[in-house]
Parts: sequence; structure tokens; C-alpha cells
Amino acid sequence: MNLPNKITLGRIILSVIVLILMVFPFYEVGVTFPEYLIAGKVTISLKYIICGVLFIIASVTDFLDGNIARKRGLVTDLGKVLDAIADKILVNGVLIALACDGVIPVVIPVIIITRDTAVDCIKMIAGSKKGAVGASIWGKLKTICMMTGVSFVFFSDIPFSLVGFNLGYYLVIVATLLSIYSGIQYFVAYKDCIKQ
Repeated sequence: MNLPNKITLGRIILSVIVLILMVFPFYEVGVTFPEYLIAGKVTISLKYIICGVLFIIASVTDFLDGNIARKRGLVTDLGKVLDAIADKILVNGVLIALACDGVIPVVIPVIIITRDTAVDCIKMIAGSKKGAVGASIWGKLKTICMMTGVSFVFFSDIPFSLVGFNLGYYLVIVATLLSIYSGIQYFVAYKDCIKQ
């Protein structure tokens, strides 16, 4: 297994740890996480701080593994599969968990997962007829917005929330809109392949 694939595998492991931390009912086994009041205005949970740090590390590896693979000529089919799995676990899993916690609306993970499934189907169909289908600039912007937004959400949008602005929440909304737009772009670009 080459270096980029090892990094991707590390991202999968980190993603699973984040999800376990988010969904495991620690209170049932007597474990509680302290919460901190910042500037007398915003509360932040230690659990979310830990999840946020791990999420940021995992997000950085998402950009790192692909860059290393391309620059060193280490792109493999296994790497592509692992990367897709890692992205789904990290982003979609965390969005579902945040929605279950009531932090973001349930409609957001529903839209993102529906769009991702549709785009994956389009890529498979188009790929079988035209060869590999690359990521669009709008899809990449969506990923950057989503990962940045979720990172801020984990940290209670500090420092912006101290002045009443929830930057992370709005970035997640922007990422969702970009997701819809890029999904439509994929459909328009490859509609002829889909019809065949």
C-alpha cells in the first residue's frame, strides 16, 4: 500500500472515531463531557472540541493524499475507492450525526446524500462510456465550504458566534447550495450518456 493510500486509510479511521464519539451514548455508561462558557455568551462541549480537532486533521488529509498521489504518480484504483469511502464516512456521516444532535436541519444531509448518490451514478454511467469523469470546480468548492463550515460548527462558530454570527452554519448552507448546483452541472454535462 503506497503513502497516499495509507493517508486515506488513516482518514477513514479518524472518520470512524469521530462518528463513534458523536453517536455513542456516553451518558449511559456514566461518562460526561464538560462544557465551557466562552465570554459569557457561547457554550462549547469538550466532545465537540475533540471531534472538531479530529475532523480538521481528517479534512487536511483529504487534500494531502490526492496531491501526493498526483505529484508522485501514485494514483491507483484502490486509492480512488478508498478516497470515495473516506469522504462519504467523514462528511455524510458527520452531517447525519449533527442533524441527529439538532445542530443542523435534517434536510441538509438528505440533500447532500441524494446529490452524492446521483452524481456517483452519473459518473459510473458516463465513465463506462467516456472514460474517467473528473471532479468539477463547483464540487471542489462545495467540499471546501462544507469541511470549513463543519469545522466551525464543532467549535460553536467561535469567534464569530461571540458577535451573533454563525459562520459555520451558513457555510454548510452555502455548501449545500453548491452541492445542488454542481449536481445539476453533472447531469447537464452527461445527460446524453444517461439517455443512451
